[in-house]
Amino acid sequence: QGEKLWDALRISAYVFSTGLLTFTALVNSVSWFMQNITLGNFWQTAWLEFYNYMEGDEWTIFLLGAALVPALAFWGFNGILLVADITGKPTFITRYRIQLGKNDPVDTQKLWKAIYTALGNQFFISFPMLVPMFYVMKSWGNTFSKELPTFQWFLVELSIFTVIEEILFYYTHRLVHHPVLYKYIHKKHHEWTAPIGVVSIYAHPIEHIVSNTLPVMTGPMIMGSHIVSISAWFSLALVTTSISHCGYHLPFLPSPEFHDFHHLKFNQCYGVLGVLDFLHGTDRVFRQTKAFERHKVLLGLTPLSESIPEPPKKAE
Repeated sequence: QGEKLWDALRISAYVFSTGLLTFTALVNSVSWFMQNITLGNFWQTAWLEFYNYMEGDEWTIFLLGAALVPALAFWGFNGILLVADITGKPTFITRYRIQLGKNDPVDTQKLWKAIYTALGNQFFISFPMLVPMFYVMKSWGNTFSKELPTFQWFLVELSIFTVIEEILFYYTHRLVHHPVLYKYIHKKHHEWTAPIGVVSIYAHPIEHIVSNTLPVMTGPMIMGSHIVSISAWFSLALVTTSISHCGYHLPFLPSPEFHDFHHLKFNQCYGVLGVLDFLHGTDRVFRQTKAFERHKVLLGLTPLSESIPEPPKKAE
């Protein structure tokens, strides 16, 4: 056990140090480009114009940034996927299906149930939770500043948000997999062994609060972030979790193989980034599969299910 822990810490330290150097170089180059090449003060000017147009109405600004924009990002992205799920077209998308033969086409009755639940979770849980968050953010005094945060600071915040979400999601997710809670709470989400994008927020209300919403909200509340940063983070988090559940390993997008395998096997791959799964050994089975070999960004157009196919089943 001690040797395993040491190996895990050594690998994590290597990954972290390499990532930190890469991140630092990326921040310096990208932030310089964003602030000196791309349209000068375009975003700052646009924000001031929007703020003045709203006459400084902070509640409305917060509602638009933290609720409306992320919701449009979620349903806009999933709307495209739903067309493919229901019609099987365009084939450009459906040929990248991870679990071949599943949801081909999707069960419409089951789909409508998922859509209604997702909408209910957004309107009756996520949006009301923005009320206490609004007052927390106001207490910081930075959320509605007329000066936008620098791009460098936004990248730092994004990194912190991601780490906080990973920790909170991993442990709350494992918690609802406990037999006492699974039957009454998390089993609903796992009705989909081959998930689709909208299923990312198809969950019991308690799970939606504890595992879906709080891990994403906590980072900005701790950091006292600007509403523009909050809006970007919420939108990114919703689109990312939709990709993880979408059932398609599409070119140039993050790999959904990790979480798709969780829906298939239930007791593997609880986290988002996979670091805590590695440390706790909850990705051991996953690492022995073809899905692990496919767990990378697809940089070409050939589906990974074709270039890295499952081994043929042994004849009985």
